[in-house]
Amino acid sequence: MATFLYKLGRFAFRRRHFVVLIWVALLALAGVGAASAPAAGSSSFSIPGTEAQKSFDLLEKRFPGMTADGATARVVFKAPDGQKMTDADNEAAVKDAVKELGDGSEVVSVTDPYATKSLSKDGTIAYAQVTYKVAGIELEDSSREALEDVAQEARDSGLTVEVGGDALQAPAESGATEAIGIAVAAVVLVITLGSLVAAGLPLLTAVIGVGIGVATITALAGALDLGSTTSTLAAMIGLAVGIDYALFIVSRYRSELAEGRARQEAIGRAVGTAGSAVVFAGLTVVIALAGLAVVNVPMLTKMGIAAAGTVSVAVLIALTMVPALLGYAGRKVRPVGEKGKLLGGSRKRTKQAEGAEAKPNMGTRWARFVVRRPVAVLLLGVVGLGAAALPVGSLELGLPDDGSQPTSTTQRRAYDLLSEGFGPGFNGPLLVVVDAKDSDTPKAAATDVADKIKGLDDVVSVSPATFNKAGDTAMITVVPDSKPSSTKTEDLVHAIRDNSGEVKAGSDGEVLVTGTTAMNIDFSQKLNDALIPYLALVVGLAFLLLIVVFRSILVPLKAALGFLLSVLAALGAVVAVFQWGWLSGLLGVEETGPIMSMMPIFMVGVVFGLAMDYEVFLVTRMREAHVHGESSGQSIVTGFQHGARVVAAAAIIMMAVFAGFIGSSESMVKMIGFGLAIAVFFDAFVVRMAIVPAVLALLGKKAWWLPKWLDRALPNVDVEGEGLRARDEEPNSSDSSDFSDSSISSNGDSGPDEDRELVRV
Repeated sequence: MATFLYKLGRFAFRRRHFVVLIWVALLALAGVGAASAPAAGSSSFSIPGTEAQKSFDLLEKRFPGMTADGATARVVFKAPDGQKMTDADNEAAVKDAVKELGDGSEVVSVTDPYATKSLSKDGTIAYAQVTYKVAGIELEDSSREALEDVAQEARDSGLTVEVGGDALQAPAESGATEAIGIAVAAVVLVITLGSLVAAGLPLLTAVIGVGIGVATITALAGALDLGSTTSTLAAMIGLAVGIDYALFIVSRYRSELAEGRARQEAIGRAVGTAGSAVVFAGLTVVIALAGLAVVNVPMLTKMGIAAAGTVSVAVLIALTMVPALLGYAGRKVRPVGEKGKLLGGSRKRTKQAEGAEAKPNMGTRWARFVVRRPVAVLLLGVVGLGAAALPVGSLELGLPDDGSQPTSTTQRRAYDLLSEGFGPGFNGPLLVVVDAKDSDTPKAAATDVADKIKGLDDVVSVSPATFNKAGDTAMITVVPDSKPSSTKTEDLVHAIRDNSGEVKAGSDGEVLVTGTTAMNIDFSQKLNDALIPYLALVVGLAFLLLIVVFRSILVPLKAALGFLLSVLAALGAVVAVFQWGWLSGLLGVEETGPIMSMMPIFMVGVVFGLAMDYEVFLVTRMREAHVHGESSGQSIVTGFQHGARVVAAAAIIMMAVFAGFIGSSESMVKMIGFGLAIAVFFDAFVVRMAIVPAVLALLGKKAWWLPKWLDRALPNVDVEGEGLRARDEEPNSSDSSDFSDSSISSNGDSGPDEDRELVRV
């Protein structure tokens, strides 16, 4: 592989015009597709294989049109203190509001609270429900404005009026923190690479890669039913890995220049060595993201595949466009340690570089300390991560609803008013479906089910059965006594579904439970059930991949165990902030509550891929030194000497990019941004920088042990660049095979000797 990538890097360097033109053309093509495509809305939510989904599908079949995806709004009215909603003035104001709400061009229907008896027992709160033709995110601004205007007019009459539901749903706002995250990444790149031009290359290529990925997702959003969150998450992950992959190529290129190599040769070597690490690191990320398909939740599968596609683009850009742009940069990208004036002789090391080598850098000093004190470092790292993981013991999972909105929003205030007037369970009613198609007495079967549900714990009310036109299917609405996210409501759902319990239709039909609350419960359960198989698949495939890369059994095993520590610690931090409320004000978390159901499995997938990035980049340097004859301890020091600074910079950049999404107005994006940022911190600086070298120091030569039979069976992918070392020993190695019939580039520059130039001192 190293030889192939070496040739690819040299080709991209020589044919830079062609390579850049191809990528710019792809960006333009994706941009045109995105511009001509309709705006992405909320993707349809389905959970195949669950009872809630089965019930939903049955209702769609037996009650045509009832399950339309149109937006809804609950306009909640509360009378002034000492008054009731049945007072003449208040009733008149509500009826006027209902009349005006029905005038909208996108409105399907409006309920009158006095006709439907939607009044609280004490008569102080009432609500009207508005149904629209289109989904909330697709509503025209005029419809939202009309809804808000009607609410304000009712407020002017003296009533308290709030609006819940998804009709006021608007596209998520990212805030300024994303730009701050990118700015931090830019500063870190300048410090690490010592040049504005060198620092600009990773940013430019990452933005182009994300642009292609996100534009493609946007163009296909309508055809593939991709939600707006899909492109946001793809941008988050693609930007982070895109910057990191380009950084590793540029950093290795500067190191090769410092060895005195010509620029075309240096970029070939950089892509052949660091590029191999980029390929395998990218593969682990793609495996982890695409593996989300195992969960069998279409929304999660689409998010994973979209993000995996964006990561694949980032890998290809790092291997081709980065070398091409380095060709344009020329002498503006300097060798490591070079400063000052020009000095002739490209094969001479500068005195400054020699002086820099004489003084060990921070990575070298840290590695030597860890090698001397491996047990202390290992214990401190494991205990620290274990302490951070303790909050996971109180993890509560759920899906966000209006109850998780900030109290400053009208949706949350409407939710609270409904809870006050009708009970906390009113915001999460259960929909019980009685399939009595095979029953001789459908009405009797439905009545029997309703009567038995009334006798269960935590039930406030049970509506009379509503039948379809054929009279073979009934719907019963059950209002729990507890809020939708409570364990009592979950227990009630299981009690109704329990065929061996009191609630069953027997031979007269089948009882199914659905509704938003039941869907959330089934979704959480499905994710929990899929976590172990998903871990086994992803970790297993990556373990095999890393055995091929490192030609070791213990190194991949150590990498997987370290990942488990970092992801548990990150989940603990998420629970502490978003569920317990620690530092919530500082991070802009206005409302605490259950952790989003998909958070654990999503973090497992993404964090595993990113964790293997740092494992591959750091340990391949150690493996390279070990293969070239260094002792186990010295190979650890060498790996840190060359890789620690870059890995630390890459981690800080990734943290900055992920942390930038904490400013999003969408709670899911905010939580994922924080979780990934803290996970990168734990994994890069605690696991990879402390625990990994400590374990390798304790294992010594055993770390690189591989059974002889397995060594013979495994393919030799040559991540360390042994093929390139052999190339050096060839007396007259030719470049004619580097994807070209000539060593003369298309723009007239000479081939291997094009930059026998003055070197800056």
